[in-house]
Amino acid sequence: MEMGLKQTQGLILMLTVASMLTVSMANKNSTWNYGFNYTDWFGKHRNDTGGSNQIIVGGSANWQFNFNYTDWALKNGPFYLNDTLVFKYSLPVDNNSHPHSVYLLPNFWSFINCDLSRAKKLADGNQGGGAGFEYRLTRWQPYYFACGGGNGFHCNQGMMKFFVMPLFRRWHVEIKFKRALNKCILDLY
Repeated sequence: MEMGLKQTQGLILMLTVASMLTVSMANKNSTWNYGFNYTDWFGKHRNDTGGSNQIIVGGSANWQFNFNYTDWALKNGPFYLNDTLVFKYSLPVDNNSHPHSVYLLPNFWSFINCDLSRAKKLADGNQGGGAGFEYRLTRWQPYYFACGGGNGFHCNQGMMKFFVMPLFRRWHVEIKFKRALNKCILDLY
């Protein structure tokens, strides 16, 4: 029973990661060609500048209530390792307002349910003004972001949540592939 449960959990984890990887490579200008979603994997994508990028979350809309950030992430991806997300938002006006914040959620379940109980607070209501709060994507893992304003109301009702799965840059993959290929060739001789 326990072994079957572990296999099921492993399968669910693999499917979740594969789904996130697929979604993170989405391109708003994608077209369907011969049954494949052309996402410019091997060409030059606009976010693949060869170096790390600074990306303002929400673009000109910034980090605000009632903006669909999941849609924004899909249309502005893919995101790459060492890219920096910049969260810009209005500072609290008075003590009665629900200021924006930035939380990093621990898993997909917390993301779906806007459960902030185990989330890590990255920025409070005062850190998004001016140049904004910056967060660098340093690991190849899914990142789940949400606003904690109104005890999760901004996340649940205001659509202030999104996730990204950063990719390796093309040059990084090419270098690893060339090294692996060279090692295979040397092992043959």
